[in-house]
Amino acid sequence: MEWRDHGTILSAKPQGESSKLVEIFTQDHGRYSGLLRGGASRKHAALLQPGSHVALSWRARLNDQLGYFTIEPLKSRAGVLSDRLALLGLGSVCALLGFALPDREAHGALYAGTEPLFDVIADARPGWILDYLRWELHLLEALGYGLDLSRCVVTGSYEDLAYVSPKSGRAVSRKGAGEWAPKLLALPQCLLGQGPASLHEIEDGLRLTGFFLENHLAPALGNRPLPAARGRLIDALAKL
Repeated sequence: MEWRDHGTILSAKPQGESSKLVEIFTQDHGRYSGLLRGGASRKHAALLQPGSHVALSWRARLNDQLGYFTIEPLKSRAGVLSDRLALLGLGSVCALLGFALPDREAHGALYAGTEPLFDVIADARPGWILDYLRWELHLLEALGYGLDLSRCVVTGSYEDLAYVSPKSGRAVSRKGAGEWAPKLLALPQCLLGQGPASLHEIEDGLRLTGFFLENHLAPALGNRPLPAARGRLIDALAKL
């Protein structure tokens, strides 16, 4: 069994004396793991950094075996090492993909939306934090937990949307919320394309996506805690 693809490295962990167990988010095969012989050598140290974009081939005797990778570099994205916040952002993307995606299940649309995000973060371009927030919404949607922020679930109005129902994931207007407003989640206007994103709005947005990641997605995955890498990013934002 053999195939070729390209993708981004999510993690690389020691396996035995000289090999590494490498996890890659690929274009056509989804999140895939395999062994890289000699992966623990200095030669492969830079290549196996999370976020590195690579060409790869996978080979095994049977399709359900772990198999072995052959990997060639395409893009290192090493520039992210000079910006601590961007490095935390890239680490959070890699960790969430490893946490949330089913093994060996293709997610072409999510892959297409994730590769540009890696580039934006690696270059530390202005506005990447808002792109990251929108990506978390995309991740939820790709896995069947998408939010409907188009109109108020109570009144049907498209105006003055300010909250999200923690149960349905649908938007609620100020009028529709009424006395229930304290029990709803804040909907930052930047997610509606209205105005620039302040740090306060970004934090509200991450609380929103974090709630659905933790209370809707995680239970379906065995109630595992969200990756610590995401928490480190949020802590760093809180200190800005």
